[in-house]
Amino acid sequence: MHFQIKRDILLKSLNFAHNIIERKNTLPILSNVLLEAKAKTLSIVATDLDLVFHDVITDLKITEEGSTTTSATVLHDLLRKLQSNSEVIFNLKDENRLSISAEKSKFNLLCLPVDNFPNFSDNFSNDGISLNRKDFLSLLSKTKISMSNDETRHYLNGIYIHNIELNGKLYLTGVATDSHRLSSSSMLLDNNSKFKSFILPKKTVFQLCSLLEEGSEKISLFSGDTKIQFKIGNSKITSKVIDGKFPDYKKVVPKNNSKILSVNVKDLINSVERVITVSIDRKEGVKLTLDKDNIQLFVNSSSSGEGKETLKANYSSEQFTVSFNSRYLLDIASEIEDEIITVKLNDAVSPVLIQDNSDKYSYYVIMPMKI
Repeated sequence: MHFQIKRDILLKSLNFAHNIIERKNTLPILSNVLLEAKAKTLSIVATDLDLVFHDVITDLKITEEGSTTTSATVLHDLLRKLQSNSEVIFNLKDENRLSISAEKSKFNLLCLPVDNFPNFSDNFSNDGISLNRKDFLSLLSKTKISMSNDETRHYLNGIYIHNIELNGKLYLTGVATDSHRLSSSSMLLDNNSKFKSFILPKKTVFQLCSLLEEGSEKISLFSGDTKIQFKIGNSKITSKVIDGKFPDYKKVVPKNNSKILSVNVKDLINSVERVITVSIDRKEGVKLTLDKDNIQLFVNSSSSGEGKETLKANYSSEQFTVSFNSRYLLDIASEIEDEIITVKLNDAVSPVLIQDNSDKYSYYVIMPMKI
């Protein structure tokens, strides 16, 4: 194998590939990235057995076809430290040694046989679903904040992707919850196609978001029995789905909360950020006393002191006090696109509904805290 490629082109692909790989692997081959130069293209594959990243690069010069595997972390660090836009030459001298040269630098990386690298087959339906990149990225960003870290309830460690029908139109909906908060967001499907619902694992969500930040405008979704695949330009991510049943989340979405609070979202974020500076643990609660046309925010930390601030708001119901986990409240407020955040409450212990006036297909539910 012998090929020449621009450092920046290969590094862009390696940025994604090396993030797929787990830092501690019991199988040495899983620490490696597969490089295959064939038919005027370079294929790059990385996996942790649950998630596979596959990229195809066409902008290179191949003088000899071939393939090998080498350390993804070492190769990524090496490319990162080379001069930007420099030409890099790869030469597989024998099965165990990959020579890399660029300008005045030369390296020899150890390799493992390609036969040891996991082989993956794509058994997916031919009829993929076309998705708008920006819309799908927005959906993932708004829902991922509520994914759970509780391994005992593994079915909550991701985003539940499914179809819903509204006014005769079909939507792709993502929902995540950790039982303390819930996020839901939907996007219209262009081709009105249904698909089998699935739970997308947390790691896949984060890697997919990174890839979608700079991908093509349209992406394709292909579903299988136990795996899901996303094609984005010349790249594709194939992932196992979480085996489990997502709970009936609609039961916890409040329908009749009558106390309505409207406040400037930036002002709310800034006020919460200021009062919680007295708290070492950002998970500590912030107490909100709602009164006519204002909110009083209060934080009391037993270890460092207390903070208080009054904020103008639109509220006309009776005065009452409710407390929230400050980090949860900030996470949700940061996803609101409109200038105003709308909070619908019932009492100090019941679920609270938060809505974005600029996105009628997204909403959030948060449970109050007892302080």
